[in-house]
Amino acid sequence: MTDHPAKRLTHAFLFDTATLREAVRMFQKENTPVLAVIDENYFVEGILKASTVLSYLEENRDLNLPLPASWIEPSPVLSSDFSAEDYPDREAAVPVTEDGIFLGLVTSQAVVQELKESSVSSRQNAEILDVIFETAYEGIAVVDELSRITKMNKAYRNFLGIPEDEIVEGRPVTEVIENTRLHVTVETGSPERGKTQMIQGQKMIVHRIPIWRGDKVAGAIGMLIFEGVSELYHILENAGRTLPPLSAAPDVPMPTEEESRQVTFEKMIGTSSALQQAKSRARKAARTKATVMITGESGTGKEVFAQAIRSMSPRADEPFVSINCAAIPEQLLEAELFGYEEGAFTGARKGGQAGKFEAAHKGTIFLDEIGDMPLHMQTKILRVLEEEAVVRVGGHKVIPLDVRVITATNQNLLEKVAAGTFRKDLYYRLNVIHLELPRLKERKEDIPSLIEHYVPLLTEKHQLPEKAFEKEAVAALRNYSWPGNVRELVNLLEQVLTLTDNQTIRFKDLPAVVTGSTASDSDSSFLSQERGKSEKEIIEQALLEAGHNKTSAAKKLGIHRTTLYKKMKELHIT
Repeated sequence: MTDHPAKRLTHAFLFDTATLREAVRMFQKENTPVLAVIDENYFVEGILKASTVLSYLEENRDLNLPLPASWIEPSPVLSSDFSAEDYPDREAAVPVTEDGIFLGLVTSQAVVQELKESSVSSRQNAEILDVIFETAYEGIAVVDELSRITKMNKAYRNFLGIPEDEIVEGRPVTEVIENTRLHVTVETGSPERGKTQMIQGQKMIVHRIPIWRGDKVAGAIGMLIFEGVSELYHILENAGRTLPPLSAAPDVPMPTEEESRQVTFEKMIGTSSALQQAKSRARKAARTKATVMITGESGTGKEVFAQAIRSMSPRADEPFVSINCAAIPEQLLEAELFGYEEGAFTGARKGGQAGKFEAAHKGTIFLDEIGDMPLHMQTKILRVLEEEAVVRVGGHKVIPLDVRVITATNQNLLEKVAAGTFRKDLYYRLNVIHLELPRLKERKEDIPSLIEHYVPLLTEKHQLPEKAFEKEAVAALRNYSWPGNVRELVNLLEQVLTLTDNQTIRFKDLPAVVTGSTASDSDSSFLSQERGKSEKEIIEQALLEAGHNKTSAAKKLGIHRTTLYKKMKELHIT
């Protein structure tokens, strides 16, 4: 790419003295996830990511804020005579300079396009193209002159939930990508940049670029901008009400304050194949009213997925009611779920009270730890689902319901069905759509992103100075088995950040259970470090240190609160 034309560079930059309002305007104008930041002498200081602005605008609305220096991230820099093989892997955009002076930004898409249009078809260029194609964060699909898919990268396949062994090459693009217009781009030869496209119920920003060979269109390239950009546009539009409307997404409505607080798939951290496929299946589930059963180990984020399904469903504006079936005493569970009439039992509230199902009318009810529900309650839940109505405890009035049910469990319900402790008919009634969440050990490539996300939150929570993990420490965290999943990771990060005085977390600062790789899949980080004591002694110590607050003790132990209750019952701990 030694003779790349100026059209390949974008002038998406800010001076380091800019305000947030100016940053918002530039993101809108250039329709890019990255801006270069330069000083008054046009020397590059780094880059500003749209995701950084997004994080701030989720909680704040001060557009006059000067650009904080901490937002500016270091970036590789290319010289003006760079070649394609110089382009760094997994970088969305890189500043280009000449004698240190900023010339513009070059994007991975520009490099791909340059190589595609090049008359040179060397093996080296093909290899370079493959590397950029497969490592790009963006989803990329290529079609031929008949609008058949010739190539689709891993990021796009993951987003669509297409397994690696499923062949899409040779298939019409309209059969694989919903609402696509790549075939139209092939027919017209006209590029479409920054357009919105509904994919799996989610608005995405896309580019569609024709491939010309001489005077004929030989195909087209379709690109999905990084996941989350549509949400960024929502927030930018909400924050900058006085700014011009976004031409790239004119049909995106401004979010309400409630919407900005909702859990969405876009807010989930990670780009691994396992997570993306789970998200893809969950997006499909969100479109329907069918019951969903979410399974997975403790700490994998079952309630987070339930809330994201609700947020993307037609019931997003209706109630979301969550109840942990294992945390409520058996004798109170029926009244909690179905409500009760006045006088139904001693201590019943005057006038009675509505239950969780009534509270969720028109919305979604999430029944966590459904595997711990007693058999007699399972029968009543089945009746409610079949009749779509509820009768309060001590009452006779049938109350119609319109409720979408999502359940979750970390148990094998089929084994419980075989053992006779879970009703078979209820199992099949609840398991219409099954969503199995991956363990953290199955998505270890997401660990650096999770660390990057949680460290600032935890340092702010404990009013600590900014801290960072050295690469050896991150590598050790990636190699650990994580029996407690994301919950254990957050717990461990909190321990290390609060106990380490240095601003850089080193390998030696990590617990022995991580650095020694001695933990088994059944251990939590806390339990593994207390091997000299009995399980009962460890739990009693954690409860004592937490002031007998079971939620805090469970967090310290790196286990779910429900698991703690079970352990306390088994070990006769009061």
